Amino acid sequence: MAHIRQPCLPCTSYGSNTPTVELSRRSLVSIRPQGRRLSQALWLNAAATRSSLLHRCRGKALPPEAGDGAAISPSSSADVFNPTGSVDSVEDPQPAPSKTPVQKAREFANRVIFGLLLGLAGAVVILYGKLAMLALLVFASYQASREYFGFITSKQMSKGMPPPTPLVSTATTVMCMGMTLFSHFYRGKSGTLLAVASFLLLVIQVLANKRPKFSQLASSLFGLFYCGWLPSFWLKLRSLGSQAPDTPLVTFLHNVTGWPITTGAVAVLTASAVIIAADTGAYFVGKALGRTKLTDISPKKTVEGAAGGMAAAVSVAMGCWAVFAWPATPLAAGVLGVMVFFSSLFGDLIESIMKRDAGMKDSGDLIPGHGGLLDRFDSYIFSGAVVYFFSYFCVPLLSTLTGPQAAAAVAAAAANALARL
Repeated sequence: MAHIRQPCLPCTSYGSNTPTVELSRRSLVSIRPQGRRLSQALWLNAAATRSSLLHRCRGKALPPEAGDGAAISPSSSADVFNPTGSVDSVEDPQPAPSKTPVQKAREFANRVIFGLLLGLAGAVVILYGKLAMLALLVFASYQASREYFGFITSKQMSKGMPPPTPLVSTATTVMCMGMTLFSHFYRGKSGTLLAVASFLLLVIQVLANKRPKFSQLASSLFGLFYCGWLPSFWLKLRSLGSQAPDTPLVTFLHNVTGWPITTGAVAVLTASAVIIAADTGAYFVGKALGRTKLTDISPKKTVEGAAGGMAAAVSVAMGCWAVFAWPATPLAAGVLGVMVFFSSLFGDLIESIMKRDAGMKDSGDLIPGHGGLLDRFDSYIFSGAVVYFFSYFCVPLLSTLTGPQAAAAVAAAAANALARL
């Protein structure tokens, strides 16, 4: 019923005792009904073994002394019969074409142009006032939640984790937007709202599904936290209403725009500049000097790139302190740079985990050259909460340290952070 064939001589990855099985259509048709299950199992084994052998041998012919069947050739690899009589095609996968230098340069130019435009638009929104920030963050919450549920409902991720129902995903999006609005009108008091919204979301899950899975509950709650509550901290940070320190740059911005420059506006501008510096420094230093892989989550990230990103973040934080006089001391500026670097780095890694599990390269195509909104602003997701915490709890403490003690503390903090990488 079956012919046993020895492996081809050029293939050294198989042992001499490893047989391959080839079933002809005639032998399968002649099998009696009681042997159908056996024939199907033999055919599946034969197809898998033959496909693997053909892929390893790359179509090399089998010498006559290697077995009693016909030689394997590229033409014979296309005819593998199954028990139903249909024909399957076995072909080697074609490698993806590599990008030309012109294409790479064009993509890089698009990233730079749209990055500059986004930075300029963001600076105008930040300086204009809280209403402009509110509109921006409401849209960001909406778009982020849609891209997040794009991950959750992807074919690869939904295989092992059933996604929430469309009703639940829509309710989560609405609650994310509402959380941002609530944070604006109630001056950042959204902690209780998160608890109530989480409870309502769980109730909707139970009512919408007869037998909801725990993965559905967890994914919807994380979406509410990730796409709604965390972005609202940027609005809380912008709402810091005290007058910014009177520096030449603050005076210039006030004269040009006519808008009052508050501590909240300075804090948001500084945090955004530090995030951009961290991403840019890590990219260029890693591209030029990167040798040691930082983590398996994102293979392109290197320890050298992370060190360059941290150095750039601390440098820009110190530069913002020099022109804005915020935070109050060089020590506070250095600590801010280190904290924002880590929040942006791990924000990027967390979004990479979701993309990897979803089998997606980008979260979307909203921004040309950058992908989706989460691809561009993943570094900002956790940074708003970190800077808000820094403003309320760390600045008063660090403001008491000045002089050589401050410089020594900044150097020690940077050295400890690099040692942990």
